[in-house]
Amino acid sequence: MPEDRRMVANRSFCGRNNDIMAISHCGISSTTPKTMSIMQCLRHIVQNEGARALFKGLGPNLVGVAPSRAIYFCTYSQTKNSLNSLGFVEPDSPLVHIMSAASAGFVSSTATNPIWFVKTRMQLDYNSKVQMTVRQCIERVYTQGGVAAFYKGITASYFGICETMVHFVIYEFIKSKLLEQRNQRHTDTKGSRDFLEFMMAGAVSKTIASCIAYPHEVARTRLREEGNKYNSFWQTLHTVWKEEGRAGLYRGLATQLVRQIPNTAIMMATYEAVVYVLTRRFNNKSNEFYDF
Repeated sequence: MPEDRRMVANRSFCGRNNDIMAISHCGISSTTPKTMSIMQCLRHIVQNEGARALFKGLGPNLVGVAPSRAIYFCTYSQTKNSLNSLGFVEPDSPLVHIMSAASAGFVSSTATNPIWFVKTRMQLDYNSKVQMTVRQCIERVYTQGGVAAFYKGITASYFGICETMVHFVIYEFIKSKLLEQRNQRHTDTKGSRDFLEFMMAGAVSKTIASCIAYPHEVARTRLREEGNKYNSFWQTLHTVWKEEGRAGLYRGLATQLVRQIPNTAIMMATYEAVVYVLTRRFNNKSNEFYDF
């Protein structure tokens, strides 16, 4: 029955803890009477598929995290340094941060989209009795659409670059203010307070960016579903708006924030700390934590 399948979809999307719960809420068509809460979703998964279903797609996620972050930060750093050295835009201006973030988002999304596509497809697997393996998922996708199928939803990822741009513009602004205050203290050593401040800067900037650009997450997940209902970015947004209203475009936002805020805060503070340690180790001191 279609209605039964919708209910199965609602809990099946909720796989890998917060990540899958976010996909759960943004990845279903709204013919169900109501949306599950986070706790309802967790209980439903465990009761119907077992605790292992909470970790659907974990393998591709672990494979994709390191290269995507490495590509992103490397591209951002190199682009920012190049723009600052060329001189046709004001160094370290918001425009530099926007262009750097856009370049980093484009390169990272293009290079790693197949990994995230496989992860999402595994999380959208409705079969609770026999879980699909990564190899089976890859073979199935390739059989259905070839190499191009792994880039379904890439347009939504490109539109999602605006989230990255907003995030880094706000982050760099907060960071500059924190560095101004720190310079007034006339100290070169970093303490736990400094890294906590940068964690807060990452959390605040990511929260604002996610709230502004969240609809692209809904569109991207819908585009990665099997079937032909969703074909393009704007067509997907229009369909969701028409069938589910404005609330449909922000379905799963709360779960997304629960996952993204601590993730981004820890990531930014860790990056700052690692680069700070490395610069001190090689005696390449700077007024900032990094030349990034």
